[in-house]
Amino acid sequence: MPLPLLALAIAAFGIGTTEFVIMGLLPNVARDLGVTIPAAGMLVSGYALGVTIGAPILAVATARMPRKRALMLLIGIFIVGNMLCAIAPGYMLLMSARVLTAFCHGAFFGIGSIVAADLVPPRRRAQAIALMFLGLTLANVLGVPLGTALGQWLGWRATFWAVTLIGLLAAAALQRWLPERVDMAPTQLAREFSVLSDRRVLLALSTSVLASASLFTVFTYITPILETVTGVTPHGVTAMLLLFGVGLTIGSLLGGRLADWRRMPAIVGLFCAVIAVLVLFPFMVRHAVPAMVIIVAWGTVAFALVPPLQILVVDAARSAPNLASTLNQGAFNLGNAIGAWLGGVAIEAGVGLTSLPALSVALALGGLGLTVLSVGLNRRRVAQEAR
Repeated sequence: MPLPLLALAIAAFGIGTTEFVIMGLLPNVARDLGVTIPAAGMLVSGYALGVTIGAPILAVATARMPRKRALMLLIGIFIVGNMLCAIAPGYMLLMSARVLTAFCHGAFFGIGSIVAADLVPPRRRAQAIALMFLGLTLANVLGVPLGTALGQWLGWRATFWAVTLIGLLAAAALQRWLPERVDMAPTQLAREFSVLSDRRVLLALSTSVLASASLFTVFTYITPILETVTGVTPHGVTAMLLLFGVGLTIGSLLGGRLADWRRMPAIVGLFCAVIAVLVLFPFMVRHAVPAMVIIVAWGTVAFALVPPLQILVVDAARSAPNLASTLNQGAFNLGNAIGAWLGGVAIEAGVGLTSLPALSVALALGGLGLTVLSVGLNRRRVAQEAR
């Protein structure tokens, strides 16, 4: 891996760890702060909404800034936010610190994706983005399980101190390895925001929302599911999260190759695979060994959607790739917030944990429908240009 991509991947590892590790620590945080599991689950929604709100704000704030300087500013926000999470004395302050940390997320992945794609030949753009996102997937293979184990051993605050150290390492790597001058096209904010009137861009962003919501309706509550339905121990939960992370890693690399091959058929096929896995999920999660199999399969197909959806948005908004890439991260995290919220509402309404995948299937079907609609619009546009 080229060193600049490695630096971006290290930062993605830290950002992914702080976003996802809260799922493994949900019962610990709830007990320590004296709140319910659904209330603790709102820390996931709060972070995701912070990404959604912060993405366009920081996209505007950093629009004319050199890319390396912008990425250094964003990783600085990440470091400060995690320090505040570690020392937060109560629920509301922890929520505020999570939202602050989230502000850097969308803009970092948005700008980082463009930088990664610019560092390689055009035919390898999706694979370069997938390599950057490999840090995000490794966060689930290593960061989340190890962070969960550390939080169970020394308390959940120790996990956020560890993530702060990862942020400092990422800042050093970015400063050392990222080129001082990364080519950047002149930015015109009016032109950038005008892409939001393009139906293809809006459809692509909406597809990302539904894909992410489908994942997080179940994933937010994966620890209670594994403990109460599968019957695994807290240490067993750590092992299961490790397996899920293995699936995410495979999926990220697979998704990059599929996106560089045939993007739209890949997205359609992956949505169908996600739906099939979620239909089987309630039946297989009741026993440990089948649960291991379905969790790896779920992680693989769900995260394989990320690189092709990212490239889909960037290509649909070729005149404004910086904003589009950043907004797509906001779209993914809006989906995270919607999924966590829907799952919490369902649990409080008395719906069993094993019924959550049914909500995820409905959301994935919506994403599949939007993808088919996007295919139709693209064919119509190509036919019009050929006349």
